Amino acid sequence: METCIFCRIARGEIQSEKVYEDERVIAFEDIHPMAPVHCIVIPKKHIETVMDISEVEKDTIMAMIRGAQEVAKRKGIAEKGFRMVINVNREGGQVIFHLHLHVLGGRQLADELG
Repeated sequence: METCIFCRIARGEIQSEKVYEDERVIAFEDIHPMAPVHCIVIPKKHIETVMDISEVEKDTIMAMIRGAQEVAKRKGIAEKGFRMVINVNREGGQVIFHLHLHVLGGRQLADELG
């Protein structure tokens, strides 16, 4: 998508602090971190929400999970633990309508949702 901020990051038009990249996904530091480690993993292909993933794109989710695993290893949180979050649509907290996965860690995370 032409104006999507995450598409622009994936195309290299907007600078980001990359943590990981492969042929399907890119991971970068969140500019408004909610934890000591807060990275975003996005598919390079524009998909608006998790509800828009079809059978054809099922490998996208696995690529995002592999990206999150790599982020956790590189950031030193793989063994202690981390959270992966995908917000879906407005009421689910999605702000940017390009599928993305948050990787959060680096401290004890609260048990409650929100």
